[in-house]
Amino acid sequence: MKAKKDLLSLYDLNKKEIEAFLTRALELKKKQKKGEHYHPLKGKTLGMIFEKPSTRTRVSFEVGMFQLGGLALYMRWTDTQLGRGESVADTARTLSRYMDGIMIRTFSQATIEEFAHNATVPVINGLTDLCHPCQILADLLTIREKRKGMKGLKVAYIGDGNNIAHSWIHAALRLQFDLAVACPKTYCPDAAVLETARREAASNIVLLHDPFEAVKNAHVISTDTWVSMGQEKEYHGRIKAFQNFQVNAKLVEAAAPDVMVMHCLPAHRGEEITDEVMDGGHSVIFDQAENRLHIQKAILELLMGK
Repeated sequence: MKAKKDLLSLYDLNKKEIEAFLTRALELKKKQKKGEHYHPLKGKTLGMIFEKPSTRTRVSFEVGMFQLGGLALYMRWTDTQLGRGESVADTARTLSRYMDGIMIRTFSQATIEEFAHNATVPVINGLTDLCHPCQILADLLTIREKRKGMKGLKVAYIGDGNNIAHSWIHAALRLQFDLAVACPKTYCPDAAVLETARREAASNIVLLHDPFEAVKNAHVISTDTWVSMGQEKEYHGRIKAFQNFQVNAKLVEAAAPDVMVMHCLPAHRGEEITDEVMDGGHSVIFDQAENRLHIQKAILELLMGK
């Protein structure tokens, strides 16, 4: 019986493991496009626990399990006994008796780490406030399709120093590509994540406060909403702080001529990104969105398969 493997953060993976997810996702995508039926997870069940709502995470995992022959069970946090005070540890031990894998979308990274520590089946991070590994794996998959890999590329992340920024930093540490993160001074990435990058980086990973400096020679521009779930009360302050960090035509023109523009969605058009850019020729945003399905399938198969 193979040892249990979780996906909690890209930092926990090595380069070989990341590459394995990407390679398998491309293979599974080809199978789907050819109309091949492939059911390696027949008879297996994925539990999906959502403390935060979702469109792409829920649909991609649910459809992915169906296409792989398995069953996905959706559970809102408040519809389980977690919402009435049952401990994370007890829930993890119990659900491990019913499920073959568990995906969680929650606020705290500590919650998912506690769940994984007590679960006896693979646990997948569908998003926490600290990390969004599945999203960045989908982004890396999109880049591999378009550019054949990360060698020689520079990524510029523009906006809030949030879970997307953190996972880009983790990816750059493992795959050793150049990364420029541009944020307002009061919305920088987590200090511990930055310290790890400073200590371990084998490529150029920099924190800047000028988005135009960040996108210089960039092959990829990535952004995210300025107001994430749970931050609604901060809306007006954030909009003011981020007003110079919009991904618009002028910013795109300052990057490499063939730059790709990414957004993890949902987008607030007219705030962090303009319609012109989102629907323009540099955008690969909906390719990203599609690739959430294919990377989730690779994650499911590699973690839950034989």
